[in-house]
Amino acid sequence: MWRRANEEPAWLRWTLIGIALTFLTLMLVLPLVVVIYGAFEQGLRVWWEAIKEPDSLAAIRLSLFVVLIVVPVNTIFGVAAAWAIAKFEFRGKSVLISIIDMPFAISPVVVGLIFVILFGSQGWLGPWLSEHDIRIIFAVPAIVIVILFGTMPFIARELIPLMQQQGKEEEEASLTLGANGWRTFLRVTLPNIKWGLIYGVILCNARALGEFGAVAVVSGRVRGETNTMPLHIEVLYNEYMFTAAFAVSSLLTGLALLTIALKSLVEWMDARHHVHE
Repeated sequence: MWRRANEEPAWLRWTLIGIALTFLTLMLVLPLVVVIYGAFEQGLRVWWEAIKEPDSLAAIRLSLFVVLIVVPVNTIFGVAAAWAIAKFEFRGKSVLISIIDMPFAISPVVVGLIFVILFGSQGWLGPWLSEHDIRIIFAVPAIVIVILFGTMPFIARELIPLMQQQGKEEEEASLTLGANGWRTFLRVTLPNIKWGLIYGVILCNARALGEFGAVAVVSGRVRGETNTMPLHIEVLYNEYMFTAAFAVSSLLTGLALLTIALKSLVEWMDARHHVHE
């Protein structure tokens, strides 16, 4: 009797579920259906022709190349930053945390403008870079830098609360038993954070593939050279090449869905791991 009195009414439960499903259908499922339909409306051959077009292949290669740089660098940074914040007390810790969170608060377009001011031909470091024949803005290095900045928090922010929750007793015990710092990390710290690390890497990868605003500012949008997949999709759409735009969009969407599947798999494996402990 007490349980029934405290349960939510059935009509309220189904109303909330209906609102959620309606919102997801309009904002997620319907756009995905439109993208997939637009990509394959004229058949698989037309889709493949759009994908293997030289500018499309260049955009795909550039996006994957940037991801191969950004994700490992942010993994190293994220683990180091999380370890320092969670395991040690030092002056300026709150400042470091605020810096890590900064990409969440700053608009990607503003991020791009910041690096143009720093590295552009009329920027603070522009004259020195020109003298030494170093090109950053409107080239691949600028794309890597802004995506590095935009994806910086994902791995660190995933690991910091996890490491803080676990404490440092196990690491201290390992060091007391004679293990060095690197061995302690591999045998004690890494196994404890592996699921959070994988989850952070997946999120970092997804953001790196989909970054648009900052890249649009610093890349110069040179077809076949500095256009990533999101920028190439915009170019195709603006040129009324809708089928090709949807084709490349479907590939990017497929990578996003794969990322979501991997994320769900990691969450399931993590939950299963905790059940068996």
